Amino acid sequence: MTPSQDSDDRTFMAVAKAEARTGRGEGGIPIGAALVVDGKVIGSGHNRRVQLGSPIRHGETDALEQAGRQPASVYRRATMYTTLSPCDMCTGSILLYEIPRVVMGENRTFMGGEDYLRSRGVEVVNLDDPECVAMMDEFIAESPELWNEDIGE
Repeated sequence: MTPSQDSDDRTFMAVAKAEARTGRGEGGIPIGAALVVDGKVIGSGHNRRVQLGSPIRHGETDALEQAGRQPASVYRRATMYTTLSPCDMCTGSILLYEIPRVVMGENRTFMGGEDYLRSRGVEVVNLDDPECVAMMDEFIAESPELWNEDIGE
């Protein structure tokens, strides 16, 4: 990873972290995401399962929703930034739209489909960001039942 790429990754991860904080402030799960194309955020979102009573509105799927309909060529140039390793559903969305790169904040509190993404040619970067870890550790300690619901346990 080049120094400018690392700087860009941290800049765009800050957008995802802000979304995660917003979600937590709304009483939801602190997971945020941003979809970036050609150095521009085209959609950002956060886990809204609690707020919307939705089984599918994770951070990544919310960012896709906020980006709106895009031509396939746009997704194929995108990077998905997410504060947490993407679950199987979000992994599937990334693969469906052929998003070639995923940058995650952390995978200590939850490890999703990273190996599957890599096996399908997606570049996966883990920033192991202490703030992302702290947000999830705090949330899991405060709301274990809601966390278990979110991950399907």
